[in-house]
Amino acid sequence: MNPAFSVIFLTTLIGAGQGLFLALFGAELAGYSSAASGARGFLVMAGVVALALTGGGLVASFFHLGRPERAWRSATMWRTSWLSREVIALPVFMGLLFLWTVGHAVAAVWTPALGAIAALACLALFLCTAMVYASVRFLQEWASTFTLVNYALLGLASGCTLATALAAFGARELVPAFGACALVFTLAGLVSRSLSLARNARLKPRSTLQSAIGIRHPQIAQRSMGFMGGSFNTREFFHGRTPGALRQVKWAFLLGAFLLPLGLLALGLGSASAGLLALAFVVQYLGLLAERWFFLAQANHPQNLYYQAVS
Repeated sequence: MNPAFSVIFLTTLIGAGQGLFLALFGAELAGYSSAASGARGFLVMAGVVALALTGGGLVASFFHLGRPERAWRSATMWRTSWLSREVIALPVFMGLLFLWTVGHAVAAVWTPALGAIAALACLALFLCTAMVYASVRFLQEWASTFTLVNYALLGLASGCTLATALAAFGARELVPAFGACALVFTLAGLVSRSLSLARNARLKPRSTLQSAIGIRHPQIAQRSMGFMGGSFNTREFFHGRTPGALRQVKWAFLLGAFLLPLGLLALGLGSASAGLLALAFVVQYLGLLAERWFFLAQANHPQNLYYQAVS
């Protein structure tokens, strides 16, 4: 597939925002909001950051629409479409996150209850976002439980890494707990993503050139892509990169999204360096951009069997 950068930024930004909120809500459940001076101020500040991330993802999604003024129509098929459910789940989660943040700003007593509802909406959003891809059965690289697991783990990893960096500047007592979660989720994400790469490497296409064009002759060779120039099919369903370029992106995201952040987190936690912890999030987010590009590009649309002259 040809990755759309609007989708890449949408999924990585909201994933980091979701992971950050869940880390903050976990701290609240552990009694942080009432046990430390300035605790509510930190939760409000970090909640605003989570809102900014999810809001940025929402804005990015509009760049993928041919007619943005008709965006509301994307929610009308919620009974059958995971995309429609995601369109509904994202603003619902953002609204609950906003109220939770405001609740801490005014020192309301109902924030834990509201946070629990927001956490459920957050998990529902993870499910909807991942199922947009996992439900596409003819793209074997996406149609896997790993898609759901990876979306959740990578969002939690980036969110906890960001929570650790923010805590290093505003709530140092939370750094060890957030840092431990960041290490665990980043390592779990590395294992899960590596397993998904191994699975995808073993996949064999269900379609053949014969089944793609409906001709059963044993020997078929394509001489032309069938157009004087490109078309929607050749632009949208193939990225145009070489196998070597894909391998480079794969190793780059494994290094940037997992291995380097793990090292930076360990060094930052050991030396109590806020700068290293902040760098860990920046490096990890850049790595996740590459990971999401690879995830989208690796999916091999069956139509590329027909347009193999360009793919």
